[in-house]
Amino acid sequence: MRQFGHLEAKVMDRLWSADRPLTVREVHALLPTDRQRAYTTVMTVMDKLFRKGVLERELDGKAYRYRPVASRAEHTATAMEELLSTSGTPRSTLLHFVGQLSAEEAQELREALDAVAVDPVDRSTGEGRS
Repeated sequence: MRQFGHLEAKVMDRLWSADRPLTVREVHALLPTDRQRAYTTVMTVMDKLFRKGVLERELDGKAYRYRPVASRAEHTATAMEELLSTSGTPRSTLLHFVGQLSAEEAQELREALDAVAVDPVDRSTGEGRS
């Protein structure tokens, strides 16, 4: 899984933040206005994300409604797993990562590790299994 391009990331952010599947027109309207983007550009990006398997779509009248296949957390976790598996030295990579955390972030990580030790996470939902 490769990182998203700039516009792909903005599109995915809008879709992850939405409480329902969105049309291309709705996503286009939600994008920042710092740059004028053609509707067709957004449509092309969303179609490519669909073809890559990142988005699902369903026909609603004459327009498709798109939603992410995975949650933001699931996508990020998969990307992190792939980075660790290709790093050559996962332990060293993790140590460098943890060394960059703020005290608050490190505490959150400790709490997450403690929670997983007590109640392993269901990888399909990100929720505890009990």
